[in-house]
Order: sequence, then structure tokens, then C-alpha cells
Amino acid sequence: METIWILEDQLSPAHPALTGGPRPDAVILLIESRKRFAHLPYHQQRLVLILSALRHFAVELRVAGWKVDHHELEAAPDFLTALQRHVAAYQPTRLVVMEPNDWPMTEALGPIFERLAVPTELVPTNLFLCGREEFRLWAKGGKRLLMENHYRRMRVKTGWLVGPDGAPEGGAWNLDAENRRTFTDFARGKPPRPADPVREEPDALTRDIIALVEREFPNHPGRAAGFWLPVDRAGARRWLARFVAERLVHFGPFEDTMATGEPVLFHSVLSPVLNLGLISPAECVEAALAAYRSGAAPLNSVEGFVRQIIGWREFVNGIYWLRMPGYVTENGLGASRPLPAWLQTGETDLRCVRECVQQVLGTSFNHHIQRLMVLGNFFMLADIAPGEVLAWFNAMYCDAHDWVMAANVIGMILHADGGLMATKPYVAGSGYIERMSDYCEGCRYDPAVKTGPTACPFNYLYWSFYDRHGPRFAKNPRVAMMVRSWAKRSEADKAAVRASTQEFLARAVPLG
Repeated sequence: METIWILEDQLSPAHPALTGGPRPDAVILLIESRKRFAHLPYHQQRLVLILSALRHFAVELRVAGWKVDHHELEAAPDFLTALQRHVAAYQPTRLVVMEPNDWPMTEALGPIFERLAVPTELVPTNLFLCGREEFRLWAKGGKRLLMENHYRRMRVKTGWLVGPDGAPEGGAWNLDAENRRTFTDFARGKPPRPADPVREEPDALTRDIIALVEREFPNHPGRAAGFWLPVDRAGARRWLARFVAERLVHFGPFEDTMATGEPVLFHSVLSPVLNLGLISPAECVEAALAAYRSGAAPLNSVEGFVRQIIGWREFVNGIYWLRMPGYVTENGLGASRPLPAWLQTGETDLRCVRECVQQVLGTSFNHHIQRLMVLGNFFMLADIAPGEVLAWFNAMYCDAHDWVMAANVIGMILHADGGLMATKPYVAGSGYIERMSDYCEGCRYDPAVKTGPTACPFNYLYWSFYDRHGPRFAKNPRVAMMVRSWAKRSEADKAAVRASTQEFLARAVPLG
């Protein structure tokens, strides 16, 4: 008897060990390890997503004719215990596992396999378009790796949005200039949005999981009862089709826009199901390209979406495997403050931060600009320790997995890797948030004021960042001008910035 152990983030019908369909000499093993699910205080909706997806996958496998040994949460304290029970019951002659998607699980497999004493085989993952070795060879020798170069290479490799001569569709590789419409543009244009909320109604099985999570993880953040995401392949495909039909057309211009009460706007929210294997990167790209070819979506929107799938998603996975295991502990800027306690409630007087935190508490989701330019921007300016930020992101987001968040948080958001994957620190004052959102309206802080009790904290925190790190970035061509601008400020101005920063951090981000 051969055992095929499928991990909870590998729920793909194209799993390499499932090729050829059900076999009488094979059994599928699924394990809901309580230890793994309790590793961090995961958002209740994230737990519902993974557990419900796993149980729906088990049903689909059985319907397809596979023999399934499913160890559910209530009876699976950890992987080893469940595996030992499985081996005792089935006595497999071989255990087949697809390469884990994260380092901790990869590291854990060795000791587990030794304890089992069953011959094992690791098969390569097929959940990404760029293999780990391929990325390593491309990155070899590079001191700084540019996502743009990787993205162009992936475009040529796949042939997506590339002509027969190898030139980019439309004459340019990057259409970001067309995809930076402001909140004012959004408010004036009033682009149509879906009449119905972007939501999947939980079925009976998911409702059971919601009750399970509420019972077993009552102290975890969020509310399981608000669950709204697809949990199986059919739902993932509906989610993709609806995005392409209703939101892709406006995705490009407004992908950086933030609006109060709009958790989705024109975003796809495909990452939660994509990162579980319920849908593939190629399916997502092909659906968007079909819309472009039919004239249903413009090139700038389609290019922006393709960039997220084959550019950023593949790039952060490549960086993760290139730099692990030490990558998650990097702290190039020496940030040391703890996470503020109000992240558990969202009760902060910074309206933009409050909007994003309360949204993630309610939905387990923010789109990428909220994560990068509001929350991430605040965490870097406030000098929050990278390890604490990474743990918070991994716990709170429905699409979070170790490989996803490591490079996004350590590299992109916090610049803690010394600039390996980001050519500049992504920090900004109030101007960016005011331009791209309506969050400043009604805030107790004034974005036009630079220091003092009524000033927007992003303004003085921004200049304090260059006060602390000026020498590090003095020769960076993208931000050197800001370093010089700070150096030219009067001593009185500098003192006001430092005093405002010290007062705010002591109140809002205390050292304990």
C-alpha cells in the first residue's frame, strides 16, 4: 500500500501524486494538526478557510474514487501522532509527499520520517511557474534582485503578453503609469462595482467548521461567523470568473486606490485559494488574457494582474527559498519596538490605520496597498521589530503562508533584508495616503500639519526615519534627495520633528 500525504496548502487536483486517478493500492492521507493550527493566534477566518478547504477536498477525493484517511482536528494533536496511527492501520510500503511550500514544514519532515521508518519520496511541487532551482540559477551572483527583471523573464518564458518577436504586447513591459489613479479620480469617475457583495455563502460543511473554530479557538482574533471566501475548486473558479467579468476592467487604474468600507474594490482576492492550490496561476492568467483578447478588459488592467501573479507571487517565493532559513530573522535597520496593543482592536486615532486594522479583523484581508503603504509604512516608520510584524501578518491574513509573508514583510515592507528585493524603503508621509484614499477625511490629525499635536504622525515619523537612517540611504539614487533635504533642515525644525516623534511613539507604541 502506498500512502500519498497531501498537506493542507497543496489541495490541487493537479497534485503530481494524483496523476492517473484512483488506484486500489494507494490511500490519501490528510491531517489537520492541532499543533500547526495553534502555532500562532491565527485569525478565525483563516482557520475556517484552511480547515473547510481541506474537508471539502477530502469529500472530492472520495467522490472521485480515492481511499482517504482523514485525521480531523479533534483527533490529531500533531502530524507525528496522526502519521503513526496511519502507519499502524495501513502499514504502507512507501510514503509520497510533495515538497512543502514552507521551510518549517520542510525542516520538520526529516525527524518525522526517521520516527516512522517508512521509505519516503519527495516529489517536486508544481504549484509555482518558476521552480526553486530555476530561480536560484537566475539569481546567482546578484547583490540586488529586481522583480521587474524576473517578471520580464517570466513573460518571455510563458509567452504571455509577448509577441512573436519577443517584444511586449502594446510596446511596453510595464504599464504602471496607467495604473496609479488617485482617490479623486475614483470618486469623480464612479466606476461601476458589483451590485452584490463579493461573498461566498458558507455551505453546511463550512458552517460546521465555523462552529468548530469558534469552539476550539475562541481567543483567536476575528470572528469565524463572518466567513466569506470560497473553500473548494468550484468556488475558486466562480471567484475567478466573477473577478474577470465584473472587476478586472477597472483593476489596473484603481489597484492602488483605498476607500473607506471597500475591502475588495476591484481586487481579485484570489490569493487565498491560489495559495491553497485550489486554482492554478496559469488558470488565473489565462482567464485574464481571454478577457483582453475579447476586448472585455484593457491591457493595462490585464498586465497589472499578470504582474501580480507571475511577477510578485513567483518572485517572493523565489526569494524565500533562496534566503531561508535565516531570512525571517533579518533586521537590517535594527528596528526594535514591540507591536502596539491596539492592533488587537483597531482602536487607534490614526484613521487610515484604524480602517485597515478593523478591516483585517473583520475579514482577514487587506489589499496590497493597504498592507504596504498604510500598515507596513507605519510599522517601518514606528521602528517595529520585523519578527513581530512578520508574526502578525502570518497570523492575521487569510492568504498568509510562511513563504508568502517572509519576503513581502522582511524585504518589501520593512526593508529589513538590506535592500535585496526592494530598491528603496517604501516609506511615505501623509501625502501619499491623502492622495490615494479618503482616510484623511474626519481624522483627528491634519495631513497639512507637519509637527505638533495636530500633525499627521506620518509626516514627522517619515522625517525621523531619515534622521535615523540617513547615512544608510545617502547614496541610494531613489531616496538620496530626501536624505539631503533632511540634512538641510534647520536645527529648530529637526528638534520639532524629533520631539513630535518621541511623544507619539511613547503614547501610541510604548516600549512597555
